[in-house]
Amino acid sequence: MSYNERICSVEPSKSVTLLARAKELQKTDSEIINLTGGEPDFPTPAPICEEVNRQLALGYTHYTDSRGNEDLRIRIAIKLNEENDAPYTKDQILITPGAKLAVYLAIRALINPGDEAIWLTPGWVSYPSIVEVSGGVPVAVHLKYEEDYRITLEALEAAVTERTKLLILNYPNNPTGRILRPSDIEALSAFLRNHPNIYVLSDEIYEKVIYDGCPVVSMASFPEFFDRVIVVNGFSKCSAMTGWRVGYLACNPELYAVVLKLFQHSMSCTSGFLQKGALVAMDCKEDTERMRQAYEKRRDLLVKGIAAIPGVEFAAPSGAFYAWVKFDTQMDSGELCEDLLERAKIAGVPGNAYGEEDVTCVRFSFATDEESLKEMLGRLEKYAAECL
Repeated sequence: MSYNERICSVEPSKSVTLLARAKELQKTDSEIINLTGGEPDFPTPAPICEEVNRQLALGYTHYTDSRGNEDLRIRIAIKLNEENDAPYTKDQILITPGAKLAVYLAIRALINPGDEAIWLTPGWVSYPSIVEVSGGVPVAVHLKYEEDYRITLEALEAAVTERTKLLILNYPNNPTGRILRPSDIEALSAFLRNHPNIYVLSDEIYEKVIYDGCPVVSMASFPEFFDRVIVVNGFSKCSAMTGWRVGYLACNPELYAVVLKLFQHSMSCTSGFLQKGALVAMDCKEDTERMRQAYEKRRDLLVKGIAAIPGVEFAAPSGAFYAWVKFDTQMDSGELCEDLLERAKIAGVPGNAYGEEDVTCVRFSFATDEESLKEMLGRLEKYAAECL
């Protein structure tokens, strides 16, 4: 029996695989500290759950508009206009079962066989795989640790060819927590002016998880690039709704028509009662801020704690809830993660899963309780003293 060659050739998601493995190991070893998952440890805010229960009681369980609930699309359009300076209308917004599917739909609708998509590393593990299963070629631009992962025009130009169709951005970034800085925006703007036929996929799923009052800038806010930018976002990270699977994308009308056809022939629609919950989530700003403050406190705890450990470095992220930690070791990141799990019972995700080549980094999620993080710091200090 033969199967789809493109799908068969793609590696499984390392982050999802390691999360499942760590959870399985915890069943027989309660001492394992699982810091692999990109999942808020807070419950979904009560008003959201209450609204969904109300909708279920009302029998709102049937097919919905493929584009998504109109009230929700209106609210998202208002949000994009007011918060992101991105003038999308409700008819340019598609509600999807999770932001990950929105990424897939956008890439699948854009890429023809042999087209190339540039992605910046370290970057989310699924971008290159989705490009590959869509028949495209992922081209990595390796940003440098010693330059604080700054984007440069030279690096982008070195990656572009006549087949380049798409540039994938993810800020705040998973796994590094970096945001777009003025110099990054300057480099991106120059690149896009040089190549007017290249689209931008802007994954902004962590935009509400930011620290130190840092501004979050979307490339869709620049009028000269607006028609070429596809914004992807959702409710998983900001509202602790990972299992609900509600996301969205926004793009120009021509691309939207292609994406919608693919969506109609695959998913048909997103669950209606869950969309009603997402609509309520847009008013749960106090809950979102409470979670953000907790993440910031945890970040500061790790920054202070890791600074005292020789052989380990952690630069404070400006967004997301990950500690991107560099280790002074001859092991590669995969070997290091196995060693940390065996010796210290700490589970993280290796940096090479995100395309990091030059240094040994591990991603630890700090979307977990402070006591676990304090225990992790103690174990990490002992591990470093004995093994680094």
